[in-house]
Amino acid sequence: MDLLPPAGPLLAFLAASLVLALTPGPGVLYIVGRSLLQGRGHGLASVAGVALGNLGNAVAAALGLAALFRVSALAFELVKFAGAAYLVFLGVKALRAAASAEVPVAAPARLGRVFREGLVVALLNPKTAVFFLAFLPQFMSSGQPAGQALLLGCLFVAIAALTDSIYALAAGALASTLRSAGLARRGGRVLMGLTFIGLGLFTALSGSRRPLSS
Repeated sequence: MDLLPPAGPLLAFLAASLVLALTPGPGVLYIVGRSLLQGRGHGLASVAGVALGNLGNAVAAALGLAALFRVSALAFELVKFAGAAYLVFLGVKALRAAASAEVPVAAPARLGRVFREGLVVALLNPKTAVFFLAFLPQFMSSGQPAGQALLLGCLFVAIAALTDSIYALAAGALASTLRSAGLARRGGRVLMGLTFIGLGLFTALSGSRRPLSS
């Protein structure tokens, strides 16, 4: 297939993608928190949201949206601060719920909200953005940069979805074996709250993007 790089670079890309996906970051922490808080089903829903967010980053990189943000400082700043404010809001909300006297059992019907929050976490995850903007081009070799970037990005999304699912299933199994379900729910909320606030502050305080040197 013309869009695939040679075997050597492709294997290096797959290995690097696996390492990046396994490294705990905002997406993994959110998935683990949701799994501890509400079980495997909600953990897997968050996996789906994170996967879609990762795919959005891949498509944006392939279509040159990142280049537009580098050119338009105003567009980047608006997106950055709006997203940061939303993440901090979610984090404070989760921490307040964890600090309450009783942590209620989460309603099982809120899969849509879990999915949307996972999507936001992935879209604003600087680790994934840096991967697509700086690391991905190192493995591209064909004369079709947009198509090849999209294909490699989809391979990364698939690898990350697999490893994230393992995290979700493992955390869900751990939560079900804990003697104190309240402790599991409170710990999940604290983990999610800190993840949201940390990612929001990181996003807000990070400098504007500049063109990458070749």
